[in-house]
Amino acid sequence: MSEASVISAQDLIAIRALLERNGLPTSDLEAARPEFAVIRERGEVIAAGALQPFGASALLRSVVVAADRRGMGLGQAIVSELERLARAAQISRMILLTETAAEFFARRGYHVIERSIAPQKMQESEEFRSLCPSSATCMAKNLQDLA
Repeated sequence: MSEASVISAQDLIAIRALLERNGLPTSDLEAARPEFAVIRERGEVIAAGALQPFGASALLRSVVVAADRRGMGLGQAIVSELERLARAAQISRMILLTETAAEFFARRGYHVIERSIAPQKMQESEEFRSLCPSSATCMAKNLQDLA
């Protein structure tokens, strides 16, 4: 059975490998120190995602599901857990950049915004400045709208 949980220190190597296999950036993980949530199956990390707070907003980043586990709702479970963690931390808005998953996030209530609307500190992050190209879609979701 798969279940979502916050990572332990030893999971970071597995998360990095999963991100790299799926073409997602990893070069700033140590500096950015995002809070990861993972789903494990028989001890193996098969899905992950992270939250990087910037005041009342947070960058939703590094959402990844192992290729052979896609279509099973694991991405939705990761995003739901990260939204729960954000609400618990009094974060009111989630922002993300994506090159491939805009439809997935739109189904979860995210809407397209201009990158310039993101908080200035977030715009100064490696994710915004160099890791995600300017062609990436910027999306946001207001968490206070949720019950």
